[in-house]
Amino acid sequence: MISKADVIARYLPAQLTAGERGEAFAPSNIALCKYWGKRDQALNLPINASLSVSLAHLGSRTLITPSADGVDHVLLNGEEQATGSRFATKVVEFVDLFRRNSVQPLTIDTHNNIPTAAGLASSASGFAALMLALNDFYTLQLAPEQLSAFARMGSGSASRSIFTGFVEWQMGQREDGMDSHAVALNACWPQLRVGLVKVATGEKKVDSRAGMQRTVESAHLYQSWPLQAAVDLEKLHIAIAGRDFNLLGATAEQNALSMHATMIASWPPLLYWQPESVVAMQQVWELRSQGIDVYFTMDAGPNLKLLFLDKQQAEIESAFPGLEVVAPFLHQQCTADPSFTDAIKEA
Repeated sequence: MISKADVIARYLPAQLTAGERGEAFAPSNIALCKYWGKRDQALNLPINASLSVSLAHLGSRTLITPSADGVDHVLLNGEEQATGSRFATKVVEFVDLFRRNSVQPLTIDTHNNIPTAAGLASSASGFAALMLALNDFYTLQLAPEQLSAFARMGSGSASRSIFTGFVEWQMGQREDGMDSHAVALNACWPQLRVGLVKVATGEKKVDSRAGMQRTVESAHLYQSWPLQAAVDLEKLHIAIAGRDFNLLGATAEQNALSMHATMIASWPPLLYWQPESVVAMQQVWELRSQGIDVYFTMDAGPNLKLLFLDKQQAEIESAFPGLEVVAPFLHQQCTADPSFTDAIKEA
């Protein structure tokens, strides 16, 4: 069995050269076609490809500096995490893959502007930011595909947070997983909005990794998931290329509900929804019955992410007071391709 350390070592210099600081930001991302299930647990290699949209300014910023007292320090949102705590352990284990046997005590300081471990993809942005900061700190000059593949080893969905906009994580076939990385799609949709419905922001009782494994091992419904994901991925490519919002929204919503159906069918049953989650779903369906084009998606958690276009933002904000709205492409330069421009005008 190939280990993470063996794979990463192939791409690192014989001798690491530490800098004075390494810093990076990575956005969180919301999967429109979900990643659920692994063909390799150790390397986080997925059973299916997935596709996401990044959340612009929402994500994680990580700063790495040499430790002043000769021991590692891990901070989250300004608070030092106890040695041996779940968060600190995951961070240090990932960092160890790069410094290997070198004695290089570090201070790793991460700030999330989204709730941690609440189903809002903080692990995706967290490990992507950590990977980018390590690349900066050690001046590794890794290619984007390598950065994505390595970030995946910390958290699968972190592979997508190396990039912005629409991003596809290709499942890959190689045993070492180096062809399992994300690529940014050449697409831009300035009118697209994502609204965050925060039902619960506390840490989940069952994390995504454990929930995924339970589903794969015990849910007979899971056998249909890879085919569902493959079909949905193709639909999303068509929707993005044609700026077909209703196809994009309907596909993302069905994909999310299909994933959650496999969880509910696992044993013991895994239900991340809260009563407020169901109420929010019903609100979305009621709005659609009134002619308002809004859809939802959900990761492994109770929170909903609404998908809609800017022209209907006012009605949706009125229906969901306190909704946090993100414009993933607002500050990106869009292509000047005539077909793209025409499609945007019609959206």
